[in-house]
Amino acid sequence: MGAVSMKKSTLAVLFGGCSSEYAISLQSAYAVITNLDRAKYDLVLLGITRDGRWYRYTGDLEHIHKDTWHTDQTHCIPAVISPDRDTHGLLFLSQAGPSSLRLDAAFPVLHGKNGEDGTVQGLLELAGIPIVGCGTLSSALCMDKEIAHRLAAAEGVAVPRGVVFRAGANLDLLPALTQPLTYPLFVKPARAGSSFGVGRVESPGVLAQAVEEALQHDSKVLIEEAVPGFEVGCAVLDGPDLTVGRVDEIALEHGFFDFVEKYNLVTSRIYMPARITLEQEQTVQAVAVRLYRAMECSGFARVDLFLTPEGKVVFNEINTIPGFTGHSRYPSMMQGAGLDFPCLLDRMTAWALQR
Repeated sequence: MGAVSMKKSTLAVLFGGCSSEYAISLQSAYAVITNLDRAKYDLVLLGITRDGRWYRYTGDLEHIHKDTWHTDQTHCIPAVISPDRDTHGLLFLSQAGPSSLRLDAAFPVLHGKNGEDGTVQGLLELAGIPIVGCGTLSSALCMDKEIAHRLAAAEGVAVPRGVVFRAGANLDLLPALTQPLTYPLFVKPARAGSSFGVGRVESPGVLAQAVEEALQHDSKVLIEEAVPGFEVGCAVLDGPDLTVGRVDEIALEHGFFDFVEKYNLVTSRIYMPARITLEQEQTVQAVAVRLYRAMECSGFARVDLFLTPEGKVVFNEINTIPGFTGHSRYPSMMQGAGLDFPCLLDRMTAWALQR
């Protein structure tokens, strides 16, 4: 008798999106798609354009990488995720009439707003489709830096001292609002990814300008004291037991880790593993796991922290869909823990299907 073939799971990979991080999503999705095991998964590629049109894409993968995937309509079938649990998947809206395809799971490779903030996760949970990664609650919590900081503080983890400024408030109130804080300050949109709209402010004279810039990206802005030391990150992976990656370190020559530095490393460098003691690494990993659980994360996430010269760990943020590009931190940290990229993706997807 011949060997019994294993039934493949149908997995939708979502990419693109109405987000300032659209281009990064394409890079991450390309890496995910080309490293998933095709012997185990039938992949359904679900692309979302910058202006919010949804298509099942059936063309050359290189066009995803080059952002030309949506220009060839012969390989783009209008498609949406149906919230109807009986459909449990996609509705295709082609000229020949509607049809459907059942999904076993969905892997949102979407960064920033309208993808990492719980919106897509809510749609998938309504449909009853298992999600590779965090669900609605944890995605929304982690996207909002103010709420995440409140929860971290309640968990007993140190957070930067800061205040909140909202759209519509009088900018003349800024001096009094920030009077308890010590410069330099960081001004951040509360719910935007990849450091868009983030500014470092050295003196009160330019604070209002930085706040106005941040308000271009979100209606709520955080104004925080700079934390001495440097940033470290820890990758966390779900399963029967949590797996933590090696800790990495961001070394900056000047400025801060903004969008340009994150994706081009012009003057910064990432050390993996971090140049810290084993005891410090274990402390960072333990805090990362505490925060991962406190924020109700599931599947996987990258926990970003600061390590001060005194060895104090301070919370920065949690990325529920970290980058998966060729030079991304999360896969690198897991590689340090012994999981290569294809194995990592398999673990993520298998856990979503088991759940």
